[in-house]
Amino acid sequence: MIFMSVLPNNSVILGRRQLFMLPTRFGLLFAALLVVQLLAAINYSNGLAYALTFLLGSLAVVSMLYTHRNLLRLRLSASACAPVFADEIATFRIHLTNDSDTPRFGIAVMNGKKEIARVDIPARGSADVNLSVAAVKRGWLMLPELIVTTQFPLGLLYSWSRRLALHHSCLVYPRPAHPTPLQTLAVESLEAVSGLKAGGDDYIGAREFHPGDSPRHVDWKAVARGESWHVKQFGAGYQATAWLDWDTLEGLDTETRLSVLTRWVLDAEHDGMLYGLRLPEQTLNPSNGEAHQHECLKHLALFGLKP
Repeated sequence: MIFMSVLPNNSVILGRRQLFMLPTRFGLLFAALLVVQLLAAINYSNGLAYALTFLLGSLAVVSMLYTHRNLLRLRLSASACAPVFADEIATFRIHLTNDSDTPRFGIAVMNGKKEIARVDIPARGSADVNLSVAAVKRGWLMLPELIVTTQFPLGLLYSWSRRLALHHSCLVYPRPAHPTPLQTLAVESLEAVSGLKAGGDDYIGAREFHPGDSPRHVDWKAVARGESWHVKQFGAGYQATAWLDWDTLEGLDTETRLSVLTRWVLDAEHDGMLYGLRLPEQTLNPSNGEAHQHECLKHLALFGLKP
């Protein structure tokens, strides 16, 4: 499906106040080694030992600058996330952009304590990282907060950012129910589009069984499964029109109704029908196509949720 539904997207640029730094375990061992080496140089008054100690110490100090600069002014943003159904996996794509003339190395993107990916970013370039998140329930699924870290260049220091919120989300449709026969109100039935006629060999949908209907058109497979009696409809140059109505599912709880309506939307679109959607205080007129399917599923996903 080509439609991407997101809330307003933000970019975050890492500044000095958003970055922290501490020595790693190897950095602490390196510092202890320098102290021992300095004490040895003092004890033996060895000029070469002094020179080596201060050379290694200066490398450690310079590495602090490079570790900090490896994250400084790095820009993060997120692109549109394709809608998914509940119980599926939503994939967020995070862009890391390097606007400086120096390449960035060993940039790790973390979700909590879990490392998502580690990338190198060329000068004036960018890199993409995908974050997979389980969509547990319908509605808006927010992109989790991220942390960016690095230990470049020597691994002596560990620099990380604050938790970064990109205010980005993915639309989660209700989980479709198992195949369920389409139900219409007593005063409604599947009707042809104006100017077209019924009759022919093309399957166009099903309706409830009425006395006098031909037994040849009864959906016997559905009857054998214990479902109610329905009659298959056929036509030539025919496009069925149906209303998917909340009120036809009396006795079911809200989530089950939304699940069944989601299944009907998918089936109606697959069968090439014109279909409208009726929800309490919301109505979408009959149409079809990817845009209409997305609109119907979006209304079902956000039904009853606070904006």
